[in-house]
Amino acid sequence: MKILVVNPNTTSKMTEKILESARKFAFPGTTISASNPIVGPESIQGYYDAAVCVPQIIELIKQEKDFDAVVISCFDDTGLDAIRCITDKPVIGIGEAAAIYAGRLACSFAIITTLSRSVPGIESNIYKYGLGSICKKVVASGIPVLELEKMDPVALDRINVTIHQLIRNFDIEAIVLGCAGMVDLANKLSREHNIPVIEGIGCGITLAQSMVKIGAKTSKSGGYAQPFKF
Repeated sequence: MKILVVNPNTTSKMTEKILESARKFAFPGTTISASNPIVGPESIQGYYDAAVCVPQIIELIKQEKDFDAVVISCFDDTGLDAIRCITDKPVIGIGEAAAIYAGRLACSFAIITTLSRSVPGIESNIYKYGLGSICKKVVASGIPVLELEKMDPVALDRINVTIHQLIRNFDIEAIVLGCAGMVDLANKLSREHNIPVIEGIGCGITLAQSMVKIGAKTSKSGGYAQPFKF
């Protein structure tokens, strides 16, 4: 099968990092490719960035026709519903996938994202996915998306402190890392804090492949019906 990973921002280095991580989760026989728009924001941080880049993502997917599923590699699940309208192939958002996995592994979890402007959109998504009762908190680390490329000790310490506070103050049983740029941290943080720490790329790739494997298709009845002009 062929999985297309779309990084909604225009930072090619992040796309390369995402692709490298995604390929670690490929089933035997799966080919994974990654693309990003060439026009738009360098990072997706909040409602405005997300809205601006959606038309570019739609055009990119229209051009990339040879795929069996799409994974949107932005924790905001940028453009997820719109993209499901233009294909009957499975379309998975990494935020959606990570939250679903967390809900199967723990009775409560929290999400650590980048900046505070991203929190309301993620909270809205969580309730939409029906996980509002077990996602106890969405918190901002204060680390911009592009700073995660460097991941200096100060940034890592900030995430560690945030996890300690969430466990102590909210009885959190699992952590979801709310940015594709945090993909390399999950295993290390899980060992350090002795709870599941989940990142979205592995969850998204695994879920997408599973849906292709069972022959699942996106419904074209109702909300995800084909656009009138397409």
